[in-house]
Amino acid sequence: MQSPLPVRNGVNATRLRLPAEGPWETAMEYVLDRFGHVDPDGIIDRFDRGEVVGLGGVPLSRHTPLREHTFIWYYRELPTEDRLPVEINILHQDENLLVVDKPHFLPTTPGGMYVAESALVRLRVALDIPDLIPMHRLDRMTAGVLLFSTNPQTRGKYQIMFEKRRIQKEYEAVAPVREDLELPRIVRSRMIKSRTYLLAQEVDGEPNAETRIELIEQSNGIGRYRLLPHTGKTHQLRVHMASLGIGILNDPFYPVLLDQAPDDYTRPLQLLARSVQFTDPLTRQPAEYRSQLSLGAYPAPAVTD
Repeated sequence: MQSPLPVRNGVNATRLRLPAEGPWETAMEYVLDRFGHVDPDGIIDRFDRGEVVGLGGVPLSRHTPLREHTFIWYYRELPTEDRLPVEINILHQDENLLVVDKPHFLPTTPGGMYVAESALVRLRVALDIPDLIPMHRLDRMTAGVLLFSTNPQTRGKYQIMFEKRRIQKEYEAVAPVREDLELPRIVRSRMIKSRTYLLAQEVDGEPNAETRIELIEQSNGIGRYRLLPHTGKTHQLRVHMASLGIGILNDPFYPVLLDQAPDDYTRPLQLLARSVQFTDPLTRQPAEYRSQLSLGAYPAPAVTD
């Protein structure tokens, strides 16, 4: 559903569905009941200023009946964010695609405590492209190649390419070496991820996650691995590596969930989206984009007595 409010400062307006019935006479009463514990005066001011709108951009007042609108849109009051000490590098840009090297620690899209400090919002503001949309996601702790659509008219063709898995992704990871582990191998499992639970879990059942794992080289008990995911489940690569007893270095989640701590920018997760390959749906020509980043934990220093 198209928002009647434009992107502002790189951030989309928030959409809220109003209930069809309830004890509230007006839309504002419902919003106050749901969010009024945060800033009731600010909510009332936004209604009075006409900054809460319905479909078609129709402003709501404090007296607008609850049932007059199904959806409303408004801009959230965003907290001040400290800029993360990481930068985005552009690998390619044309009238349809933007390809960047996303650094570790920067989320792909706004969420939680990171809004302005997300790759999407940073790029929308820096490049003045309010219609910018990510074609896929990388975890906040994962770095590497990330694709965005810059053109709403051609976006659907690229979205279908991702939905149909007509794209090959290659990742690189640094992790311990197990001499008794036969590689390469394909790991398959059934994975689930709840919205209310931090970790992804492997459970019994038909596999829905598949990864090919190869050891490229090793140094002093530490290996550089090539990971080729056939599916794209949340945390899939991290879970599959940990399940083999070779958890990715500096992973605070797998195989053991560590206590929450401030980000240590000297110890990023050693996982990198190395490359993306596909046949461009517009030109029908092969395309490949490779990260210019590297993982600093390899090669491992020699152990001395």
